Amino acid sequence: MDFAFSEEQEQLRGFAREFLASRYDDARLAEIADSSTGVDEDVWPKLASMGWLDQDLTFLDQAVLFEETGHRPLPAPYFSTVALAAPALDADTGKRIASGTLRATLAWAEPGRPQALLDPVETSVTDGRLTGVKTLVPDGAVAALFVVVAADGLYAVEAADAEVTPHPTIDGTRRVADVRFSSAPARALASGEEARVLLGRIRDRAYAALALEGVGVAQRALDLLVAYAKEREQFGKPIGVYQAVSHKASNVYVQLQEARSLAYWAAWCVSEDDEMARQACLAAKALAGSAAVFACENAIQGHGGIGFTWEHVLHRYYKRAQWLAAFDGSERAQRAEVAAFLLD
Repeated sequence: MDFAFSEEQEQLRGFAREFLASRYDDARLAEIADSSTGVDEDVWPKLASMGWLDQDLTFLDQAVLFEETGHRPLPAPYFSTVALAAPALDADTGKRIASGTLRATLAWAEPGRPQALLDPVETSVTDGRLTGVKTLVPDGAVAALFVVVAADGLYAVEAADAEVTPHPTIDGTRRVADVRFSSAPARALASGEEARVLLGRIRDRAYAALALEGVGVAQRALDLLVAYAKEREQFGKPIGVYQAVSHKASNVYVQLQEARSLAYWAAWCVSEDDEMARQACLAAKALAGSAAVFACENAIQGHGGIGFTWEHVLHRYYKRAQWLAAFDGSERAQRAEVAAFLLD
């Protein structure tokens, strides 16, 4: 078992960091977050041309990209398409994604019911027609294809055959939508036990991806805190020499490294289809989500008054951290599930 990334993966990391930093400076990220859709409409074909959407990428390749899209948020439906939808789709549809002509997402939660990814649903299919209402669909307003969780399996439905109502979230670059299907044409993807197993693997993949994003967010928050602590002076000294600031940085660093180790383990488990994948992904998601929130809170406090301003970029990282920490249940719920595995 080797948790080190390959030379090619580290090269991919460097290229991704350079690309995201050059395309999304703080002002551009704010502009997109405050736009009508919250996404960069022009970047999807670019991601395809760089190979980020290729079916041939291993999950460890994607892990590098997920971490970097946390370090510098990518305002595009990359997580919803690659982590949530693509694993359920056939090879031909995957080629449409890889070519940059298709954006997709997963629709599972329903109003008035438990909304975790593996909870039972009422959406039904009769004679190839799907009927039901989904809520909190990630990137639902910008997706052209939905992978829909129905009572008897997973189905693909074109967005053109659905009624979509977008909603804002705390993170302007990661919005959700309510989606109503009224006897919409549906293509079966998986049913019965096959669908249940596939949905479980999608959840593992999504948790690992968000854990990696959380590591990227926490690293960026720490980078900003350390840079400011070295630059800002008070009483003739950089504020980093004072324990009130230095201890914040060290505490963030410790939590970040713990989260990174778990996130990389989860990524390896998903890539290898290891029997510990479920536990690893639950633990990684729980810890990385809280670590990202903790890092952002301490970075904001370490910046003093300027950290609380709308113009400073830190609040956008804080909102991304809160979004990914809350995805599909709280840290407490995920820790409880880990405990259930241990005590079974």
